[in-house]
Amino acid sequence: MAANLVMTGILEKMTGKDKDYRYMATSDLLNELNKDSFKPDSDLEIKLSNIIIQQLDDVAGDVSGLAVKCLALLVKKVSEARIVEMANKLCDKLLNAKNQHRDIASIAVKTIVAEIATQSLAQSILVVVTPQLIKGITGPGMSTEIKCECLDILCDILHKFGNIMVADHELLLGALLSQLNSNQASVRKKTVSCIASLASSLSDDLLAKATVEVVQNLRSKGTKSEMTRTNIQMIGALSRAVGYRFGPHLGDTVPVLINYCTSASENDEELREYSLQALESFLLRCPRDISSYCDEILHLSLEYLNYDPNFTDNMEEDSNEESHEEEEDDESANEYTDDEDVSWKVRRAAAKCLAALIVSRPELLSKLYEEACPKLIDRFKEREENVKMDVFNTFIELLRQTGNVTKGQNDMNELSPRWLLKQEVPKIVRSITRQLREKSIKTKVGAFSVLKELVIVLPDCLADLIGSLIPGIEKALSDKSSTSNLKIEALIFTRLVLASHSPPVFHPHIEALSGPVLSAVGERYYKVTAEALRVCGVVVRVVRPDTEGFGFDFKPYVQPIYNAIMSRLTNQDQDQEVKECAISCMGLVVATFGDSLSAELPACLPVLVDRMGNEITRLTAVKAFAVISASPLQIDLSCVLEHVIAELTGFLRKANRALRQATLGTLNSLIVAYGDNIGPSAYEVIIVELSALISDSDLHMTALALELCCTLMADRRPSPNVGLAVRNKVLPQALILIKSSLLQGQALLALQNFFAALVNSANTSFDALLDSLLSSAKPSPQSGGVAKQALYSIAQCVAVLCLAAGDQKCLSTVEMLTEILKDDSSTNSAKQHLALLCLGEIGRRKDLSSHAHIENIVIESFQSPFEEIKSAASYALGNIAVGNLSKYLPFILDQIDNQQKKQYLLLHSLKEVIVRQSVDKAEFQDSSVEKILKLLFNHCESEEEGVRNVVAECLGKVALIEPAKLVPALKVRTTSSAAFTRATVVIAVKYSIVERPEKIDEIIYPEISSFLMLIKDHDRHVRRAAVLALSTFAHNKPNLIKGLLSELLPLLYDQTIVKQELIRIVDLGPFKHIVDDGLELRKAAFECVDTLLDSCLDQVNPSSFIVPYLKSDHYDVKMPCHLILSKLADKCPSAVLAVLDSLVDPLQKTINFKPKQDAVKQEVDRNEDMIRSALRAIASLNRISGGDCGLKFKSLMSEISRSPALWEKYYSIRNE
Repeated sequence: MAANLVMTGILEKMTGKDKDYRYMATSDLLNELNKDSFKPDSDLEIKLSNIIIQQLDDVAGDVSGLAVKCLALLVKKVSEARIVEMANKLCDKLLNAKNQHRDIASIAVKTIVAEIATQSLAQSILVVVTPQLIKGITGPGMSTEIKCECLDILCDILHKFGNIMVADHELLLGALLSQLNSNQASVRKKTVSCIASLASSLSDDLLAKATVEVVQNLRSKGTKSEMTRTNIQMIGALSRAVGYRFGPHLGDTVPVLINYCTSASENDEELREYSLQALESFLLRCPRDISSYCDEILHLSLEYLNYDPNFTDNMEEDSNEESHEEEEDDESANEYTDDEDVSWKVRRAAAKCLAALIVSRPELLSKLYEEACPKLIDRFKEREENVKMDVFNTFIELLRQTGNVTKGQNDMNELSPRWLLKQEVPKIVRSITRQLREKSIKTKVGAFSVLKELVIVLPDCLADLIGSLIPGIEKALSDKSSTSNLKIEALIFTRLVLASHSPPVFHPHIEALSGPVLSAVGERYYKVTAEALRVCGVVVRVVRPDTEGFGFDFKPYVQPIYNAIMSRLTNQDQDQEVKECAISCMGLVVATFGDSLSAELPACLPVLVDRMGNEITRLTAVKAFAVISASPLQIDLSCVLEHVIAELTGFLRKANRALRQATLGTLNSLIVAYGDNIGPSAYEVIIVELSALISDSDLHMTALALELCCTLMADRRPSPNVGLAVRNKVLPQALILIKSSLLQGQALLALQNFFAALVNSANTSFDALLDSLLSSAKPSPQSGGVAKQALYSIAQCVAVLCLAAGDQKCLSTVEMLTEILKDDSSTNSAKQHLALLCLGEIGRRKDLSSHAHIENIVIESFQSPFEEIKSAASYALGNIAVGNLSKYLPFILDQIDNQQKKQYLLLHSLKEVIVRQSVDKAEFQDSSVEKILKLLFNHCESEEEGVRNVVAECLGKVALIEPAKLVPALKVRTTSSAAFTRATVVIAVKYSIVERPEKIDEIIYPEISSFLMLIKDHDRHVRRAAVLALSTFAHNKPNLIKGLLSELLPLLYDQTIVKQELIRIVDLGPFKHIVDDGLELRKAAFECVDTLLDSCLDQVNPSSFIVPYLKSDHYDVKMPCHLILSKLADKCPSAVLAVLDSLVDPLQKTINFKPKQDAVKQEVDRNEDMIRSALRAIASLNRISGGDCGLKFKSLMSEISRSPALWEKYYSIRNE
């Protein structure tokens, strides 16, 4: 009741004559509407609706403004009928009211549209509003103002609700197309936006109708030039709105636009600008369909990049004469102004069009370097500053794309993008040097941005040219007119160029550079200071690259650098970034110049220790001490060493993982360098702390902890307590760790070293350690059996332990292990399994031929009824052979010939030998090679896939050792009539291609096509083998296959398609089962595409395979597809955005799929993985689309946000 009285009072005051009363009352109403508890009854709804509509016309602008705010809240509080009624009244006011009320009515309608939250309300309002808006747009006698307001509102409606207005699409399209011929430019402009908003939800037929009409308008001869410009803008807007769906219409539109560009009159710059903008949109939004026009668009863009009819430049940009007179000419060119001259708009549009071509066509990079790069460099002299920035940005895109597609490659083959760029470097530097002499700050910032990108892509390209850039750097850092932004760009470039070139390159320039850089350290703006400190860190390394020196006198620079950094290090009142940079830099200074700073160290080192006590700077200070302790100068740390060790030991207990990691590394360095000065008691405390860090939950941390433990045990000073601490604290953790199935890599290596070090330390016997290791393989009642990987880990540690303990212990251990093998395997299988693995690991490291008949003892285990023992015996025999090839390899080969039933196991033994020889780069005797090859080729046609795979791996690894013999032998068999043989030799080639350079590379290079062209073989097994080989080439040696990709890629894409002839139905009685024999091939093909995107992006046209493969394919195919999509979003965003809407349906279907009620856990888990995989792809798409996406994708994102389950998954994925 009290609330109603309050509201009655407010409503009375709102209708009063006093403007202030009305304002205060409207403000009170706004506060009431803001309350969650406010819920009006039907009578109050009517009163509120009427009075707010009335207040919108209030003569006081501030009152009507508040009324609009009230309206936005009221829409959320009143019934649907009331909102529809208000919208109707406002539309009527919009069309019929006086001018002064029309504006506020338009704002009010837009407010209602913005606040519509449900589809049912939207449909109710649209029924009322749409006809009135169409009337306002097309009705006779409607003023330009009314038309513009109606078009604005309709644009908002279509953007938000276009997809639920399908019934009105044709009517709306007709009404809007008619307005493209309006005499009023403002109406035409708003109509273009409106049709673009409508287009994203139009059917293909109506989109075609719109396009045909606009193209007809462009083709009709008597059209006014302003109408032509509007229609060209319309074409560009349509392609931006609908993306790839505009592709089919490019054949009609591109030639028309190119014609307008080239035939427009000299004064019609806008026509050229709009045509180039539309072509830019086509390149970005329809990359697949625009392919055939790329050459024409490239030449057009380059032609208009130089379009400047009002200015003639007679200067030779490439001239080496950089006289004062030329500088004056440059400046006079920049001072040229003409208010009537808008040709710069054409040049800017051409630069952006060229940038779109660069971004969307990575496969054209080499061509772009040959044709576009020189002209872009030439345009650095552009007189209009905004256009010059676009030219710089376009060139940066060219450099960036080069970096993307050649990442990780040192591809300096002639005509490769990197090689072509390197040829242009002198010209780039000459041109940029001129730009650095310009007065404009913006120009200089842009010039440094170009240089920065250049050094990132070609790190060592400026060695011979750096001298010409030094004056520009000096001026940027020292000139009083320089801004912070310019100084930061100059410093970043300086840091990158110093770090990426050999130190002697800069020695002649250090004197010129050091002054401005050290001055920048004292700057007030923290970002400049921080960047200057980073540069100082690199300068330190440059002036003294090592303690021997390069004959360069670094001493004059030591004190100035130290003083500048010390002033920052001791200053507490500064930004954290500056503090951290000062600490890092001082660490480098002490490590590099410590022998010249002996007087300063007692003042400096305590400050660094103090920074270790501060939580914010702690991690940086720990890393600084790691750098100092690793210095070859053996810096005197006696004044702080005890304090530092105590602090670091305490850090091992901290929760911060990065801090614990850095602490372990720093402690290791300190103990290696200063162990003699650290007491054993400190060691014991460290051992206790690090033992808690050893677990399989963090293998990297475990490896660091074990390495530190080995360093501590390596100290030869007698200290029984240290050995005791290791035995009591670390060993139990190590024995738990060794049972982990996750143990691998650096952590496993560190564990082996730990056991080798422990056997030689005090208080630990070999027999006790061996017993502990062997006991750890026994299955416990609680956890069941020990993992297979754990048995291999235990065997490796046993082998290392035996070798560290000496020959006698090794001999006795082997005797003990062979005795175990003589027992009955059916009663002692676990023990025999481990014994075989241990013998293999010991035999690989040491010749066991002194143990009579050990090979026969091992081969006896081939008879075991247990598969794991047979496999372990095969492994052991191969590894024992590695220890003495001349004795055991002939034995294995003879056995393969004579023991048919044991062939598979013996081939595995042979594989162990061959793989180990190829890794160690050892060679076989010729007679052995001939025998091995004959044996392997005889097994190429084996019916057993397992045998063929082993044979292929053996052949591949032999090819690494004897490429001259193997490659021709493999090539001959590519034409074999047996499909299994063809598949085996291709897989063999796959195994022969490894990351490191090998002799085989140059031998196989001319023959690659013989193997990879089997991708079109009639047998699916052979095709899959060729796809797998192509993947391996693309990953390990992409340069070997680049010349073949134009032929291979179409064949590869063909393997991604579902082939009906490979699908068969198996009748299982009560039900039928569909078997897809092409699934493994398709999966391999998609994984190959994924690899090619990493290594050969410049050869791949992304738009040729961004098609909706995701619709109804198998789990194993969808997963790599999602990965490819995420990768493409990162590497080729424009190509993905162009087809964004076509990806929505398959992704939506995947994330909404529900397994059957009776689905087993594995099916449910696989579906969960699939949903997360699709959401990961969606997150990548959302990241690149920003606001530039159609209704379908926005609707998908909205659906995800409304589903709590999906949103939770999406949110966690997005923040990974």
